[in-house]
Order: sequence, then structure tokens, then C-alpha cells
Amino acid sequence: MRPDAFVERLAAADFGAAFNFYRDDVGARVRRARLTRYLETHAAAPILLVGEAPGYRGARVSGIPFTSERQLTGSGPAEATATIVHRVLAELGLEHEVLLWNVLPAHPHLPGCPRTNRRPTRAEADAGRPFLDELARGRRVVPVGRVAGDTLGLPPVRHPSHGGAAAFRDGLEVMVSA
Repeated sequence: MRPDAFVERLAAADFGAAFNFYRDDVGARVRRARLTRYLETHAAAPILLVGEAPGYRGARVSGIPFTSERQLTGSGPAEATATIVHRVLAELGLEHEVLLWNVLPAHPHLPGCPRTNRRPTRAEADAGRPFLDELARGRRVVPVGRVAGDTLGLPPVRHPSHGGAAAFRDGLEVMVSA
């Protein structure tokens, strides 16, 4: 897979009502460049950690799944799930062993409310599936949360939000050591 070609296909993709932040606004060029670099540096990662969809304070702004702008630049919005995921990966020594992705690589939000998150529709998840499948080739896939688990037909680790940080850490540790 050529990361630059992958990101260009992603930017051109239609995800229905979900916002394709790699194409549709002023910061899209920066997000595409960041994602390309991220995919290049994690090309050999043997584990693919798959979430539901980008949050409005996380990848929607940064361009990198499970990563907030604050983690990249030291300023801008922070996102709780991203903070927990990166902390746990560091604790487990997995930062370079894991590629982060989402079932839907675009931001699902409520109509007219870009600063909200909603569950992706089946059609949106289906539109994101070719990108997920391409990244999953040759990797051990670990879903994060029920939506990712149901979509992939695999048992998920607990999503770290809403008090699930410890269960996420424990579940991830078990999944990657098995």
C-alpha cells in the first residue's frame, strides 16, 4: 500500500452524511499530510486497533485516528479517548506496534451540529470498509467498543470512554499477549 495514494482515495471517498475532513475544509491538506506520514511511520505495525469513528475533538481536527490536536501540537482541543489510548499504548510499550483506525474514517455528527458525535449508520460503515480491510491485511485486528466489534465480527476490548479506561487497558493487554 502506498500511503499517499491511500490518503488520496480516502479524501475522494463519499461517506454519506458523515463529514470527510480529509477533503471538505480548510485544514484538509494538513490532515492528509499528517495521515500520510502516520501511515508511513506505522507501515510495519503488526496490530490494527479499530474504533467506531472520529470524534469531533479528535481525528476530526488532527487527521489521525484516536489522536487529538493537542497531542500533536501541544495546543488546540484535547480528546479524552485519544489521551487514554495513547497513555495505555505507552504503558504497554505498543506505540510502534499499533496502527490506529476507525470503522468509519469520516466524522458522523448530528445534522447541522458539527460539534457532536453520533453512531455511524450501516451505509457509512460499509463505505469505510474498503479502507479498513486494506489496512487490516497482514495485521492482527483488535476492535475497540461494540460498534467496531459488531462490524468486524470480533470480540472487542472495552472502549475507554465513560469510565472504561482500566478495562480498555486490561482488555488490550490480554488481546495483544494472546
